[in-house]
Amino acid sequence: MRLNASKYNQHWADKTLSELGDFQRGKSRHRPRNDPALFSGGMHPLIQTGEIKDANLYITTHSSTYNDFGLAQSKLWPKDTLCITIAANIAETALLSYPMCFPDSVVGFNAYAENSSELFMHYVFTYIRRSIQNSATGSIQDNINIDFLTGLKFKIPPKSYQDKIASILSNIDAKIECNQRINAQLEAMIKSLYDYWFVQFNFPDINGKPYKSSGGKMHYDDTLKRNAPESWAIKPLSDWIAKDKTGDWGKDNAEGNYSLIVDCIRGADIDGLNGTGNLAAPTRFILEKNQGKILTPFDFVIEISGGSPTQSTGRLALITSETINRFSRPVICSNFCKAISLKDNSYFFNFAYLWKSAYENKILFGWEGKTSGIKNLLFDAFINKHMVCVPPKNIAQQFFDFVSPMEDKKQKLLQEIDALKSLRDWLLPLLMNGQVTI
Repeated sequence: MRLNASKYNQHWADKTLSELGDFQRGKSRHRPRNDPALFSGGMHPLIQTGEIKDANLYITTHSSTYNDFGLAQSKLWPKDTLCITIAANIAETALLSYPMCFPDSVVGFNAYAENSSELFMHYVFTYIRRSIQNSATGSIQDNINIDFLTGLKFKIPPKSYQDKIASILSNIDAKIECNQRINAQLEAMIKSLYDYWFVQFNFPDINGKPYKSSGGKMHYDDTLKRNAPESWAIKPLSDWIAKDKTGDWGKDNAEGNYSLIVDCIRGADIDGLNGTGNLAAPTRFILEKNQGKILTPFDFVIEISGGSPTQSTGRLALITSETINRFSRPVICSNFCKAISLKDNSYFFNFAYLWKSAYENKILFGWEGKTSGIKNLLFDAFINKHMVCVPPKNIAQQFFDFVSPMEDKKQKLLQEIDALKSLRDWLLPLLMNGQVTI
């Protein structure tokens, strides 16, 4: 059986994937794999399956580094190697943008230049990913081996035609990555501005000069255990919040009063809302009486229940009019998240980046409980006890006015990314089975 055989590509050659290049498993021989001796003072990039799954086309960042001892029990793979996950996140692929190591839960593919390319094979695996995942489902820990990969059979066009297919699809992916880079830069700019105004307290004074650096009056607050601007109030985070709009999980199909069809945001969709992952909010039917919980601009969605014992909680997504435009139906948040709105929307971006700062600085980690081994954010306890500086409304409004156009740009680029991904995913099977010719 050829995984892409059709009446349109009968003239293409029958190949096993092993005929197109060299497959080798990654290496991580030392045990335990998290031994600090492997990493102390490291400079050799190391990636894991999750980083391959999170990449779009190229893996451009890494979070761990081996030292020379770590490298000696592993292997440094060259730039443009295709990485294929064979455990945990199965059959996810991405290309190395610079030399990196990876463990034996990942297979590296280097193409025979006259037969194929790593780029084309990335799209082959994208096309057959679901079939591979279905083949692996049901084992104690879903996984595949290298013999399974190399034995897969495919209808392969001539190399020159492979390059045309890869060029079309990779141009779309390049635009997606360009948009993602712009959004990352916009996010970094907003965070820097937030830090300058609300952490360093160099917001504009009445003369437009940086407040603290220009001698603005500060006082030591016993609650916060640090200095704060003299005129700013110190209040619990709950004082900002007007309404809890947390929804429900609803049902798969219409049933009785469960008749209102919505897209339901889960914790798994938070990264997608923020543009760092896939957005795949499922369609659900909720109670008619919960119509008031449909999300509107100036709401927030916060993950309060982690999907596994190792997954943190507290990730936040902003809901704007542009966010809602990414969905084809009304949007509600599931009961695995918390949806809230504020008393004063002037503080919308101020609250957003205050919360993100608490998450990134691990302040929320002290407010997690566990139920059946799953982490849950103690949301009410946190917001009632976490004290913060509350800027005057005019300062919050100035920050809102600065940030609003940047956030609008981010959301429009995310809409464009959604459209590009849909185009790529629509073209991929048509190109791979020869139904569309170039």
